[in-house]
Amino acid sequence: MNAAVRKTATPTAPSKTAATTKAKSAAKPLAPAKLLKASTAAKVAKPAKPAKLVKAAAKEAGKSLGPVLKADGKPALKTGARAARAPVLPEAEALPLPVETVVDAVRPAYWDEACADLMKRDRILRKMIPTYGPAHLISRGDPFITLARSVVGQQISVKAAQTVWERLVVVCPKLTPAQMLKAGHDNLAACGLSRRKAEYIVDLAEHFKAGRVHVNSWTEMDDEAVIAELTQIRGIGRWTAEMFLMFNLMRPNVLPLDDVGLINAISANYFSGEPVTRSEAREVAANWEPWRTVATWYMWRSLDPLPVTY
Repeated sequence: MNAAVRKTATPTAPSKTAATTKAKSAAKPLAPAKLLKASTAAKVAKPAKPAKLVKAAAKEAGKSLGPVLKADGKPALKTGARAARAPVLPEAEALPLPVETVVDAVRPAYWDEACADLMKRDRILRKMIPTYGPAHLISRGDPFITLARSVVGQQISVKAAQTVWERLVVVCPKLTPAQMLKAGHDNLAACGLSRRKAEYIVDLAEHFKAGRVHVNSWTEMDDEAVIAELTQIRGIGRWTAEMFLMFNLMRPNVLPLDDVGLINAISANYFSGEPVTRSEAREVAANWEPWRTVATWYMWRSLDPLPVTY
């Protein structure tokens, strides 16, 4: 056959056998090994183990962790591949939670009245309060735990404080003053607390166990009298005492001017982000009386929509 004929020759059609082979190849399912690999890649990453969370909290607090021991001196966490999980207690849930999921949550009796009054008097709160629906300040009512949690949370993030608190629950499951005293400074510090905070917790436990604080009288005492008594305990300043008034005694008219979050929220909502003095913040809050606790709670929500409980 000459060159011209070869150039115009019709190409040979692919055989049925080749086409069938190609189709089968396209429809062929993945091998088990490939399926397993794909399934593994699609899995959601596992949550960090308790030990990793604790190391993260310790790093933030500027302290390395040693072994954690129970009050009887025995290891509280296993050192092998699996670590013991902290028991799930109502008091161990510091992270923000919907109100209806918190065990033994108490709603302030004055909340609805306060919200209605504040919305009439304050143009910012008139828009802000409906944004958060039925959410409200809550309390579980245990004075010692409320104060201990406040001490743990001083000057560290909510996440770091939660991690340290969960370690404390492992060491002292009942979270009583007697159990904290039995654990001692070293075991408390090993949970991620600074040495000073461990001393504060022990001092707080000693005050409660020895009856040096008038727990049963606090509901009858005025705000300043409660603050004066609480600030006699090491590690409890005015801010911590005010958090106690708000979250435990549920006093309606507390204004924690030492709270950075409150000052920042007033700045953002009333002064277009300009720096605010304590005097200016007090002037804004004068319009909130007698519901400054409620207004403060909503100011916090404007910065962080999820509330923290103590």
